[in-house]
Amino acid sequence: MSEPTVSDADIEKVRGWIREADSVVVLTGAGISTDSGIQDFRGPKGLWTQNPEAEKMATLQHYLAEPEVRKRAWRNRLDSPAWHAEPNLGHHALVTLEKRNKLDTLITQNVDGLHQAAGMPAERVIEIHGSMREVACLDCGERAPMQRALERVRAGEADPACRSCGGILKSATISFGQGLVQEDLARSERAALECDLLLAIGSTLGVSPINGVVPIAKQSGARVVILNAQPTEMDALADVIFLNAIAAVLPRLAAPDD
Repeated sequence: MSEPTVSDADIEKVRGWIREADSVVVLTGAGISTDSGIQDFRGPKGLWTQNPEAEKMATLQHYLAEPEVRKRAWRNRLDSPAWHAEPNLGHHALVTLEKRNKLDTLITQNVDGLHQAAGMPAERVIEIHGSMREVACLDCGERAPMQRALERVRAGEADPACRSCGGILKSATISFGQGLVQEDLARSERAALECDLLLAIGSTLGVSPINGVVPIAKQSGARVVILNAQPTEMDALADVIFLNAIAAVLPRLAAPDD
């Protein structure tokens, strides 16, 4: 299936909004990383669409109660394509926006760390769903590099426990049933409240409460641009919608004027 035609007029309109903006806030979802070889979750070929059992591994209740779920989760972490993934043109385009002093805050639902790998300053990024690159103990809260725990799995530990307290270890991501870091949510909402332009990229905008930054920005007078492969749950709030490959459109939006 061919990509929908990109409207050059819409490209130029959004470029103008970026040029005029004092503060651009970006919300990214799994769709920005698919061109890096990382599967999304809810798209037609998404991880949870094709394998509903995988969603169980991302649900805290099941992870805590079922050792077999944890063992499957550790095997999946070993084989994650994210360990070999490289940032794509979409990630690099957002770095271009930051270097133009346009991007104030990047809120990402992704846990893959590719925004930082592309060169985005860490202080600009809110990883609202945590990071897969660290492991956390669910009992004592201690954190450590994920690769250290994966080495234990490779050495034969099917469900490695915390070496400090013996508690259950999990990637430092926010699972279903686990609360967000309230400071991160408050910072995200404050950025949306104060921005001139919000770009929602690669997200179905179906996960709350972070999808709430879109109506917050809109109600505060900001323009909203949505770029995603499929329609989203908040298309009615958008001033412009691009139903296209992110890596093809985002660099055009972010590029500086000649």
